[in-house]
Amino acid sequence: MPFIFKTFYAKEETKLFLFLMKNLNISQAKAQKMIDTKKVYQNNKPIVDKKATIKGKIDILLFEPHSKGLKPIFETKEFAIFDKPSGVLVHPRNRTTPYSLLDEVRRCFGKDANIIHRIDKETSGLVLVSKNRKTEKILKTAFENKKVKKGYLALAKGQISSSIFIDEPIKKNRDFSNIRLKVLIDSSGKKAQTIIKPLKYFPKIDATLVEALPLTGRQHQIRAHLFHVKHPIVGDPIYGIETKYAIKYLDKELSKKDRISITGASRLMLHANWIEFNFKNCSYKIFSKIEFENNFINYLKNVT
Repeated sequence: MPFIFKTFYAKEETKLFLFLMKNLNISQAKAQKMIDTKKVYQNNKPIVDKKATIKGKIDILLFEPHSKGLKPIFETKEFAIFDKPSGVLVHPRNRTTPYSLLDEVRRCFGKDANIIHRIDKETSGLVLVSKNRKTEKILKTAFENKKVKKGYLALAKGQISSSIFIDEPIKKNRDFSNIRLKVLIDSSGKKAQTIIKPLKYFPKIDATLVEALPLTGRQHQIRAHLFHVKHPIVGDPIYGIETKYAIKYLDKELSKKDRISITGASRLMLHANWIEFNFKNCSYKIFSKIEFENNFINYLKNVT
């Protein structure tokens, strides 16, 4: 488990934040954040006062990465790119999350390495990571300024014969009383645009392999947009199915067999296939090494 308690001793009375800075080699801001997020304990109780003075034994909750051997497919001295398998979280959800991509990132490149952007747990494919905080800031700014382009592959239900430009605003759902979708198409939402290009139709399963090009970066954008044009992604357990089944999935009550029967697959058939950006006057366009089409064809043979 990546989050574990480690015991430290303060021989003399000292300010807690100074003790953390010295012993963990972190900044004052990071030390104070650890106190704010209740990661420092004494006598089995969290210390919440940032001005606290300590002496004696304290226990600190630290992230200790656990590797499963996943390595980046491309790297420079300042950043790297991982090909994330479906089913792996990008970040740990909480302190009990047993494994996430962050484990591999920190194991490979140290505690200052970080993940630049997110993809869903069930989405496979490329994730960009920084090896240091300076690079992290540069790359995150590039995302914020829409200087990073990404291309996805998706297996969408039904036949799509020509390209579709979807220009529908998306807003986060704040009312879960009737429906538990994370985002909704709504005129009061934020601008969201996606280009959908059909690549290959599979009549036996009535589904089309498409390339999805998000021009904006809203949460669940491709999923919500394809659902909106009546071509939900195969395997999507939230968008494009009856609410009662989405609720069962979110409550972890939908069996694998039922999910396959209802959605067409036991995983979301969405893949982050390429990423393009500029870094320090060098242009990069990196493609995933996962053969998504062969992957889902073989997968569907096994579940149908």
